[in-house]
Amino acid sequence: MGHGHSHGHSHRADRSAPEFEVARAPRVALLSVLAAVGVATLVGLLLLWPDSTKADDLQGSLTFAAEGVTFPEAVVSEVEPPCAELADEAAECGRIHATVDEGPDRGTDVVVEVPPQVSDSGLGEGDRIKLVSHPEEPDGGEGRFAYSGTDRSTPLWTLLIVFVVVVVAIARFRGLMALLGLAFASAVVFVFALPALLTGEPGIAVALVAATSIMYVVLYTTHGFSIRTSTALAGTLAGLGVTAAVGWWAVRATHLSGITGEEGGVLTTYAPDVSFQGLLTAAVIIAGLGVLNDVTITQSSAVWELRAASPTMGRAELFTSGMRIGRDHIASTIYTIVFAYAGTALALMLVLQLYDRSTVELIGTEEISQEIVRSLVSSIGLVLAVPLTTAIAALTVPGARD
Repeated sequence: MGHGHSHGHSHRADRSAPEFEVARAPRVALLSVLAAVGVATLVGLLLLWPDSTKADDLQGSLTFAAEGVTFPEAVVSEVEPPCAELADEAAECGRIHATVDEGPDRGTDVVVEVPPQVSDSGLGEGDRIKLVSHPEEPDGGEGRFAYSGTDRSTPLWTLLIVFVVVVVAIARFRGLMALLGLAFASAVVFVFALPALLTGEPGIAVALVAATSIMYVVLYTTHGFSIRTSTALAGTLAGLGVTAAVGWWAVRATHLSGITGEEGGVLTTYAPDVSFQGLLTAAVIIAGLGVLNDVTITQSSAVWELRAASPTMGRAELFTSGMRIGRDHIASTIYTIVFAYAGTALALMLVLQLYDRSTVELIGTEEISQEIVRSLVSSIGLVLAVPLTTAIAALTVPGARD
């Protein structure tokens, strides 16, 4: 009887060991560091919280249209083919026939000119577009209305609903918590990070505080409160620190201004306190959050599962085995980062191909250099986060058994 009781107790201990029987010293050290970083993040939020009055003055300061101009929606009744597709120059082409569906002009039939790409986008009868209504034009005159854009709200909402349903149906509770974490992350970006950057707060500090806040909430709400999750959080924070440091150096070493395109000129005019180099570094930090989180939680879980499968494995061997998994993950994730950035800059790269300059010269342009810096800095932070997380996990899992 005594032997049977002892055997049952040992079996229960084996099952709980990977999660709960963590040595006291590394557990206390890990949680103490995370607590200190958490307090520092709260202090950072208080110190960097944007001046609401200044933020309110800046937000909405750029006039989108002249006074009295409205943007009513209209229902498409006919889309004429692009003029380039018609041999007959007298044929009607390149216009959309629609009926205004809201406002004082509801029911008015209008005909508006559109670019060829709009006609080729698949618009058809029953689709909705947005118009620009100029009140100074004579009532009923065709010149009063112009094409503003296509109403895409219905397919976008449909896509969002499908995304939520798929995530919850497949991942269930974890998926629901991930969606809540995503909602929190969006709130941090729009309520804190963007107004703070707009009012001239240091870009790197804002990005680190915002990213750290997001990671604390997202990791614990999605994966639960445990030493395993805390290990992943510590590895993520270490990766963020590396990304911020390398990003700061890379932006300054390459002398990137951070200003490209029309948005740079708008911000320079209307938000002169924005530091564009800081903004670029902040973009690098925030852009790599998702992939960094993926890698660190995977590495932490891998080491814990290795310990569960091999209770006698030493910590050095655990680290080595965990790194074998990490190397495979690094290889696939780097492709994700590089191709994601390449995809967003695809149109830009096509335009640059039109110029009669060498590839080396094109790489040195502000636009391409920014994408290269983003890709390389994010990849460096990701790669270094793998051994850091693996080492932390190997130190915090239960010790080897005889």
